[in-house]
Amino acid sequence: MRRTNESAAPAAMGRSTLALVLAILISLQGTPHVRSDASDHRYKDGDSVPLYANKVGPFHNPSETYRYFDLPFCVTGHEKDKTEALGEVLNGDRLVSAPYELSFKKEKDSKVVCKRKLTKEQVAQFREAVKKDYYFQMYYDDLPIWGFIGTVDKEGKTDPSEYKYFLYKHIQFDIHYNKDRVIEISARMDPHSVVDLTEDKDVDVEFVYTAKWKETETPFEKRMDKYSQSSSLPHHLEIHWFSIINSCVTVLLLTGFLATILMRVLKNDFMKYAQDEEAADDQEETGWKYIHGDVFRFPKFKSFFSAALGSGTQLFTLTIFIFMLALVGVFYPYNRGALFTALVVIYALTSGIAGYTATSFYIQLEGTNWVRNLLLTGCLFCGPLFLMFCFLNTVAIAYSATAALPFGTIVVIVLIWTLVTSPLLVLGGIAGKNSKTEFQAPVRTTKYPREIPPLPWYRSTIPQMAMAGFLPFSAIYIELYYIFASVWGHRIYTIYSILFIVFIILLIVTAFITVALTYFQLAAEDHEWWWRYATYLIATFYSCLRVEFV
Repeated sequence: MRRTNESAAPAAMGRSTLALVLAILISLQGTPHVRSDASDHRYKDGDSVPLYANKVGPFHNPSETYRYFDLPFCVTGHEKDKTEALGEVLNGDRLVSAPYELSFKKEKDSKVVCKRKLTKEQVAQFREAVKKDYYFQMYYDDLPIWGFIGTVDKEGKTDPSEYKYFLYKHIQFDIHYNKDRVIEISARMDPHSVVDLTEDKDVDVEFVYTAKWKETETPFEKRMDKYSQSSSLPHHLEIHWFSIINSCVTVLLLTGFLATILMRVLKNDFMKYAQDEEAADDQEETGWKYIHGDVFRFPKFKSFFSAALGSGTQLFTLTIFIFMLALVGVFYPYNRGALFTALVVIYALTSGIAGYTATSFYIQLEGTNWVRNLLLTGCLFCGPLFLMFCFLNTVAIAYSATAALPFGTIVVIVLIWTLVTSPLLVLGGIAGKNSKTEFQAPVRTTKYPREIPPLPWYRSTIPQMAMAGFLPFSAIYIELYYIFASVWGHRIYTIYSILFIVFIILLIVTAFITVALTYFQLAAEDHEWWWRYATYLIATFYSCLRVEFV
């Protein structure tokens, strides 16, 4: 009866985690990236439609963003910061009510926002922003708007000191509507209404805007489709399918390679031992057969190994749940705040899986200090992540970038880790400790380990890691380009079905190459395969991140 209850513990934990994640799925799917004040997005003629200014930053470095009013734009005195969700803050959104009034179906022509005198310092600030191709981002009824704040006149000039810098002072909003709903909005800057910022002198500026309304037949449900069409264009789809075909060829080659090894080498050995056991006993064993008594010897640093296994299992589970949310359409374009929210919440809820996996495996390896192992599991991923966050957040604070998290958000994350992640980790660890699952090796382990013969340089850890990471990377590098171009660029990635197919291929390739390299290691009479096996998986993860630095 005790064994039945113990085995039911992880299953119950998994069911509760799944139920909580499904609840998150439902809540996220109904929560847009930037919530409008009118939650149903229906307006009457003349109704105020929420317009929020978000951030500004250089076009060629989308990761570098600042608050909209860090530049000396018009300030009416009625600006209010919008209350944002956790995911929006993590995404770097800092929304504040914009000085433009775009009432529903109410056109405006050259409406003056404000008149102000820019000082020399403010002119220099704007000029530096124009020099770096700064753009602005706003949200109107949850629809994103972009535009450049100025332009550089380089025509006929070869010396950068001769360039002229101009600030746009007239913005025109073109808004499309369908009955009582806003469908589309775009911003156009008037190239004939500019102010010269080339010289360091005080400048008088009059900021104006125009609003034009036009009816459209596009339904409200499809108003976000245009933002995802760029990744679904025919030539882009051809590239994605070429990536899948390339990955499938890699899988087939690895399958044939492994089949050749198993059919020619292992089959002959098995047949020899099955037909004449006495003759086989008289022959001197070589290769993997020679070290059969050392293969299942426990690895060194087994507490760290178990912690790594637990953390890896949790991250793998997190990835699966994120794919589930993506495939059901939660992460639609410019709903990236939901992605960050899902990452934080699901990671917290799956910490019990890490605790159970790490502790149960540690007990199987005859470990005794399971509490220390549990603490190591909890800090193995969060510790380096926290140190990296402290460094990056300090840099962001020094530059006043929107990537810097406010103190309140940091407190919320710490509370989630303290009140949710840690208790679930402990509960999972206790369940793993009480599982009492024994490690059952198929052969008896010898008392003393055999000496490992000298190996050539290409069979050492570093070359083998490079080989283990190269093939999985070559199978998915095309998709990685689009992913990183979306995360750190202006591209939009929405083809999650293709990404999931490539992810499955990645798992297959990683499994095949790991089996092959582990077999070669054992054939070389090197029985210390536990950590080498783990390094193959780490090499795959590292190789997939290398494209970030390209």
